[in-house]
Amino acid sequence: MPKTILSKEETTSMLIQACEAVIAAEPMLSEADRNLGDGDHGLGMQRGMSAAKDKLTAAPPDSVEKAFSSVGMAMMSSMGGASGAIFGTFFRNGGKALAGKEALDAAGLAAFFQAGVDGVKQRGGAAVGDKTCVDAMEPASQKACEVATASLSEAISAIAAAAENGKEASKTMIAKFGRAKTLGEACIGFPDAGACSVVVIVNAMREYINA
Repeated sequence: MPKTILSKEETTSMLIQACEAVIAAEPMLSEADRNLGDGDHGLGMQRGMSAAKDKLTAAPPDSVEKAFSSVGMAMMSSMGGASGAIFGTFFRNGGKALAGKEALDAAGLAAFFQAGVDGVKQRGGAAVGDKTCVDAMEPASQKACEVATASLSEAISAIAAAAENGKEASKTMIAKFGRAKTLGEACIGFPDAGACSVVVIVNAMREYINA
């Protein structure tokens, strides 16, 4: 039975499931990064999400806001590098947008994604079309705002589809950031590894909500 709203405990469980999904996806994420960069994205995400899972499990957050923010802080402190800063900012800033919320609904998802991607864009300077995680995050955020009045199940399903479409679109792009920038047209045909991580995270959220 799809969930209509998530309590702080359910939100934490959902995020733990997302952590586990990223940890399991390390080989795929590493391969995606090897096609365009130095191949360390998967291991970095695995390390960051392992730290986040440990933090969520050891001391369950006392609010929806802190559940998301705890993931961000754990990623920033354990990963280092660009991915730690970017994904840490995504979860931390997105979490702050949920301050005071007693539970997570579709409107909360919209607030999370909007604040999260805004923080990422401000921090890294990337925009849609630059072949970065923003190519999946921004469409997910836009869709989340469009479906903010829908049911939680309908919203996350639409958001996941938008993230997937954004990741697929990144295959046609020439990278403007990172090591992939040096590849020029040789990076066409491969999705951005960060966009792949976004899809893994959002799909795990969808699976938890729709279980």
